Amino acid sequence: MAIQPVILAGGTGSRLWPLSRELYPKQLLSLTGRNSLLQTTLMRISLLNGVLPPILVIGEEHRFLTKAQVEELALFSEYHLLLEPLGRDTAPAVCGAALFAQQNCPEADVLLMLPADHLIARPDAFVEAVSRAQGLASEGKLVTFGLVPDRPETGYGYIKRGEAGHVDQFVEKPDLETAKTYVAAGKYLWNSGMFAFSVKTLLAELQHHAQDMVSCMNEAVQQGSRDGVFFRFGQEAMERCPAKSIDYALMEKTDAAMVVEADFGWSDIGSWKALWEVADKDDQGNVTSGDVLLEETTNCLIRSEDTLVATIGLDEMIVIETADAVLVAPLDRSQDVKKIVNRIKEQGRAEVYTHTTVYRPWGSYTTLEIHERFQIKRITVNPKARLSSQMHHHRHEHWVVVRGTAKVVNGDRELLLREDESTYIPLGTTHRLENPGVIPLELIEVQIGSYLGEDDIVRFDDEYGRGN
Repeated sequence: MAIQPVILAGGTGSRLWPLSRELYPKQLLSLTGRNSLLQTTLMRISLLNGVLPPILVIGEEHRFLTKAQVEELALFSEYHLLLEPLGRDTAPAVCGAALFAQQNCPEADVLLMLPADHLIARPDAFVEAVSRAQGLASEGKLVTFGLVPDRPETGYGYIKRGEAGHVDQFVEKPDLETAKTYVAAGKYLWNSGMFAFSVKTLLAELQHHAQDMVSCMNEAVQQGSRDGVFFRFGQEAMERCPAKSIDYALMEKTDAAMVVEADFGWSDIGSWKALWEVADKDDQGNVTSGDVLLEETTNCLIRSEDTLVATIGLDEMIVIETADAVLVAPLDRSQDVKKIVNRIKEQGRAEVYTHTTVYRPWGSYTTLEIHERFQIKRITVNPKARLSSQMHHHRHEHWVVVRGTAKVVNGDRELLLREDESTYIPLGTTHRLENPGVIPLELIEVQIGSYLGEDDIVRFDDEYGRGN
């Protein structure tokens, strides 16, 4: 039976702030090597026999970054990106992917549902566990993967294993004392959030236990629209869909749940401490990245993204530096990072949503200075890429090319600008920027005006299908 991978890549990983942001989430970050967590997940499923082109369920705002990372690997000639207009937890995502596969992937037999942001140290053991799960799924079982715990862990849910692999109970995240009793009992496994089930069985069980959800997601698929590799679920139907996890909506209610015991070096990298636990350490137990100097520092996670970070006399601490935020906390308080993120959200601050560098389908821009009536950005445009034809109601722009060649439409003029050449774009003028060359184009943009928000863009033509 052919395996249809379904990768859920819509989360934000708020406990890994300030590196993970809502517009540049955890699964797109390179935390354990050169490749992102999403890319390592794709590399892992490419090892499976009889695997079909993957389906990825993602947020609309992550579509271009995700597409770029999938294509960078060049592992799959075909793939599908299903775009959620809004988050509704894992059950609607899985249901929507199953309905999409039923209509568009006729060879799909067993859905292998995987989060995009997990780490698996032993891929060969993963392949073997998937083979066992595939056999059970082909017999009409709803299979979850349970990980053998090596310590009492309060950050994971648990599965109580019954006779012959049947699931007796799903258990929410316990307190420490309860987690210790689970490990001592030997019958409890960590709930990995990974599943395997046939398309037919999954949809039949969802129809029985979550009929409203199936109805809404069926409408969302029927109302959906294609745009190349992108498929957009219908927004109105998804807005009516109940928001539930696949555990709560189905796995805790079905009589067909089975668990495959697995031991393949799994971690969900759900916190900075989890990353420290699985990463390579120096002789003092430190995990470092970037420009870091340590003095009498032990058992710490120190990461520099933008500037030099120096520490003296630290033990079991987290220090994460980015261009616009720094996190300092005890290693054992890493689960509390979410409290800081919630406070930042309540204050309406941008640091929860974006970095100073923001990625676009044509390249990126980095905010260098921002003040009340002016800001300075560095804009990078990929070779052969171009921005939308657009205008602004509230700002003027000055562009200075510092590397490469820029083709510029400025009102009724078309210009070719090289290094150390510039142009001025008055407020209300239709303009467009393009890189006709073979090396990245870099320019400095100075914006001046009464309002400098990114929503002051009126697009007239955009090859990436973006609205205003």
